[in-house]
Amino acid sequence: MVHKVFTWRYGGGRVFLCGSFNGWTERIQMINVEGCATVFQRILDLQPGYYQYKYLVDDVWRVDEEQHCVQDGFGMINNVAYVEETEILCPSFSAQSLHQNQEYSRLKTGFPVSLTLVCDLLLVWLLTNQGTPSGGSLHKPVFQLPINEIDVLRYRLSLHLSSSTVYDLMPDSGKVFALDVGAAVKQAFHLMYEEGVAVLPLWDEQNTKIVGMLTASDFISILLQLDRNRAILTDEEIEEHTISAWKDIKFRHHREVSGTSQPLCRTALIQAGPDESLKDVALRILHNKISAVPILSSSEDGSCPNLLFIACLSGILKHICRHLRRHLEFLPLLQQPVGNLPLGTWAREIGKSGDRLLLTLRASEPLSSALNLLIQARVSSVPIVDDNGILVDVYCRSDITSLANSNGYTRIQLDQTIISQALEIADVTSQSRYQTCTRFDSLYRVMELLSDQAVRRVIVIEASSRQVEGIITLRDIFSYFLA
Repeated sequence: MVHKVFTWRYGGGRVFLCGSFNGWTERIQMINVEGCATVFQRILDLQPGYYQYKYLVDDVWRVDEEQHCVQDGFGMINNVAYVEETEILCPSFSAQSLHQNQEYSRLKTGFPVSLTLVCDLLLVWLLTNQGTPSGGSLHKPVFQLPINEIDVLRYRLSLHLSSSTVYDLMPDSGKVFALDVGAAVKQAFHLMYEEGVAVLPLWDEQNTKIVGMLTASDFISILLQLDRNRAILTDEEIEEHTISAWKDIKFRHHREVSGTSQPLCRTALIQAGPDESLKDVALRILHNKISAVPILSSSEDGSCPNLLFIACLSGILKHICRHLRRHLEFLPLLQQPVGNLPLGTWAREIGKSGDRLLLTLRASEPLSSALNLLIQARVSSVPIVDDNGILVDVYCRSDITSLANSNGYTRIQLDQTIISQALEIADVTSQSRYQTCTRFDSLYRVMELLSDQAVRRVIVIEASSRQVEGIITLRDIFSYFLA
C-alpha cells in the first residue's frame, strides 16, 4: 500500500472525497488543515495504479481544475491520479514542500521526491491530456509530448523494468548446465534434447570461463553441412567432431562469406550480471538478435566467473505479466485485439502493412526446406499448413534437438525426409511448443501465453476454419514495448 495525499485548496464548509478507489460507494470526509481555513486534506492507503476521483463540496460535486482531469464513460469529468509503487507524495507541489520532503525521500527511496513527482505528472499527462469532448477548458500541462496509449504503457514498463533486476527472475534453487567446448557434438545434441533446453553455455576449461553459447541454430547448420558432404548422416560423423571444432568451421565459413583474407575477431560473449536491470537485459537480447544471455557473477577471489542463470525473454515477460495483472483496468491497450495492433507477422490476405510477410510450408515438403528457411529467413519457427492453409503443426528451430531421440538424425536424409516424417520421428507434442489465438484475442492474453517458457510463438488462426493468419513471437512483443 502507498500513502496518497488528496488536497482541496478552494474552501468550503464540508468537503468529502469520493473515487474509484472505493468503487464510488463511500464519501470520505476531508479534514481542514490547521491554520489554513480554505485547505482540506485526506491521506489514503492505496494499491499502485490509476484512480479517478472528485470532491463533494457543500453538496456540490467539484473537480480540481488545477489537476489532471478525464471524462469517464458516462461523460462526467473527474480528476485522475496515478499511484506509483515507490511513490512518496507531499501535500502540495510547491517548491517549499518539495524542499521540506527532500531529505525524507532520500532516506526512504534513495531519490529526491521531485523526481517521483515529475514521473507521476508525466505518466498521468500521457494518459489524460487527450482534450475534452465537452470542449471545457481544463488545466494545460507543462509537458508537451506525443499522446497515445502505447506511450503510457511503454513508459510504465520502462519504469518497472528499470527498477527490477535479474535477481527478480532467478529461482531460490535450480540447476543450470554448461558444456565443455571439448565435448562431442553428439553429447551436446543429446543433452539439449533430454533436458529440454534450446541453448547451452560453453565452458573453456583452459581459460576457466564461459566463452559462448551453443544453440539449436548451430545444430541446424551442422546437419545441413553434413548433408551436403554425405548422402546419409551417421552417428559416427557427428560423434567424431567436438564443439570447438564445429565453432572453428563456422568461424572460417563466415570469413569466407565475408570475402576477406584479413583475420576476423571472434564475437565477444554477450552476457549480463545479476544486478543489471531487466530493461537492459531485454534490450541486449533484442539488439543482438539472440534468444538468451548467461548471467555471470565474479567469484570472490576473481579467478573464475560463476554461472548463475540463463535469462530469456519469456522469463522477463512472465515478470511483466505478474506486475500488469493488478493494473489491467487502467491500461486499456492491453485489452485491445492483437489484430488491431502493429505487431507480429501476417499473411498477405489479412492486408496488414509491414516489412515481413508470413512464411508457411506444407507438411509434404522436405525437411531441408524447413531448415534452410529457418536459417536464411532468420525466423525461429514456420507454420506447417495443408493445401487449404489450415494449421497442421509448427516446425521450430528447437525441434532439431528432438532428432536426438533414438538417434533419429542418423536415419534421415534431409532432402528425402518430409517435414511430417521428421515430426513423427521426433515424437513432438505440438501444443507444448506453440499456442493459438485469433485476431480478436486481447494483447494481454497473448502475452500470458508467451510467458510460458515452452511457448515461444502464438499462431493467429481464423477461429472456424483454423486457417493461419499470422504469428506473434516473444521478440514481436518486446520490440513493440521497447521500441
